Amino acid sequence: MMSEAMDDLGPVYTSGRKGAEPFRDSEESLGFDLLSFWQWSSSDLVTNTTRGVLAEYLVARALGAVPPGKVRDLWDSYDVELDDGRGVEIKSSAFLQSWHQDRLSQIGFDIRKTLPWDKRTGKYGEGAQRQADVYVFALLAHTDQETLDPMDVSQWEFYVVPTATLDRQFPEQKSIGLSSLRKLTEPLTFRELKDAVNHSASAS
Repeated sequence: MMSEAMDDLGPVYTSGRKGAEPFRDSEESLGFDLLSFWQWSSSDLVTNTTRGVLAEYLVARALGAVPPGKVRDLWDSYDVELDDGRGVEIKSSAFLQSWHQDRLSQIGFDIRKTLPWDKRTGKYGEGAQRQADVYVFALLAHTDQETLDPMDVSQWEFYVVPTATLDRQFPEQKSIGLSSLRKLTEPLTFRELKDAVNHSASAS
């Protein structure tokens, strides 16, 4: 019976948590909660992995795409879905890193094509392509370590490019540098993002 039940489990759907949920040993609380885990694991907003998730969150907030209870889905084909169903892919980079640097980092963003992934079946589709309709390149552009604060959106620059433009200009390229990106578009502020993304999505 167990083997039959395990044949097709499907995805696990996650609901939003509050942070006060305790870790337990069965029914006994262990004296620490989910918030303590978040503080331990995610307080370094400069490190690459956390900064990338933060960039997704900031862009989603700018686009009004974080309704109550919404949880980030790591396995979606793109990072944000607009109300009309178009997808937005968000890539992040920064001049300053959390480790020792001899100089500011050279900026580059991943634009490689990928195979479509269906989380319901757990299988990849065919035909590598850029999955989203629009790319947002989020650059933590601040260069002073003492005043660096990734939660200050004025320290970020955002570049919005329709996927059709990337496909036309860089059909097989796997990454794009800042100089090439600035030839395609101008940097935007956090508050300018929504209109720019909606315009690019409509034009794609």
